[in-house]
Amino acid sequence: MPGRMWYFDPNAGGIAIPETVKRDVISRIEKVANDNYKGKYTRLDIRFRGCFCYIDAYQEHEVYDLPLSKDWPETLEEYAERLRNTPVHLCRLRYFGNDEWSFCFHTYSNERYELTVYPDGNFFGKPEGAFLISAVYLQ
Repeated sequence: MPGRMWYFDPNAGGIAIPETVKRDVISRIEKVANDNYKGKYTRLDIRFRGCFCYIDAYQEHEVYDLPLSKDWPETLEEYAERLRNTPVHLCRLRYFGNDEWSFCFHTYSNERYELTVYPDGNFFGKPEGAFLISAVYLQ
């Protein structure tokens, strides 16, 4: 029976993200978002947990003044507020050190984060690249 073989998995492992890296990533993502998607979102939520960085966006939605059914559980204003406070999940980054990040795109078809390659075909890249790919939900 052959021995077990080790292989590297970009969808596993990672290291805890230092505070300095967190601050740097937040400013970099906010800059690229402002430069490329200004007006497409009202705010970004960039949060960290262990080796992960999650990026969500919030948007303003048009709510038309339509008559609601008597059975509708909320007013039009409550519905608009609920939409306004519902995040658009964009992606999850995994930190491996030295500004190397793998990332998972949030798929709404199955409500999961799926490992994704960067445009250059690599599993590792910069946070800004991951944001630009996943910002397809902001268009």
